[in-house]
Amino acid sequence: MFTAGAFAAIGSLDIKLLFLVVTIAAVLGDTVNYTIGKSIGHKIYTIEKVKFIKKEHLLKARAFYEKYGAMTIIIARFIPVIRTFAPFVAGIGEMSYTKFITYNIVGAVSWAALVTLMGFYFGNLPVVKNNFALVILAIIFISIMPALFELTKQKLKMAEEKA
Repeated sequence: MFTAGAFAAIGSLDIKLLFLVVTIAAVLGDTVNYTIGKSIGHKIYTIEKVKFIKKEHLLKARAFYEKYGAMTIIIARFIPVIRTFAPFVAGIGEMSYTKFITYNIVGAVSWAALVTLMGFYFGNLPVVKNNFALVILAIIFISIMPALFELTKQKLKMAEEKA
């Protein structure tokens, strides 16, 4: 989305249309995920091995959801693995659709605006243009930092428990 925002800055894409399309896609994607969670999600916990879903990711998303509540739907937009499972867990947890769609829209608008507008405003700076690959790598690294932080925290906790 950052790259698309940068393309919009040079006139290759319309930033308003880009923002609208990204926002709609984000809302629809999480809505579908929520609906699947609402309709079949509870069965996932009873199946021993699920082909496309790692149970550990589902459990982490559930713990995150329990800790942060409905705000998870907004916060999760910015955390890669949690982003995938949060709407699904909200559906399983039987969050009301009205509450879900409200947080879903707020999260989608926030995420779409932040990422595309960052590309739009910073993508054409000479330092960014000349180091675009490094900027993209930095964005990827920053987006996985919360997961790396959590993994490190868990490893330290396990080491303390063993000691």
